[in-house]
Amino acid sequence: MSTPMNRIKEVLEEKGIKQTWLAEKLGKSFSIVNAYACNRRQPSLEMLFEIAKVLNVAPKELIGNSHNL
Repeated sequence: MSTPMNRIKEVLEEKGIKQTWLAEKLGKSFSIVNAYACNRRQPSLEMLFEIAKVLNVAPKELIGNSHNL
């Protein structure tokens, strides 16, 4: 099994935040945010930084396996 490209879903779960809330804050549809969270689609670098800002985390916390950073 391959390592997920991003940890958006894990960070949302750790913070108790719903994907619908994040979608609203980003002005994106739920389906786009869900695709990011489920690693079916990767956000642009700009969007990754925006997600990090909204979630109040460092961008690197959203990328890959945080234990390897």
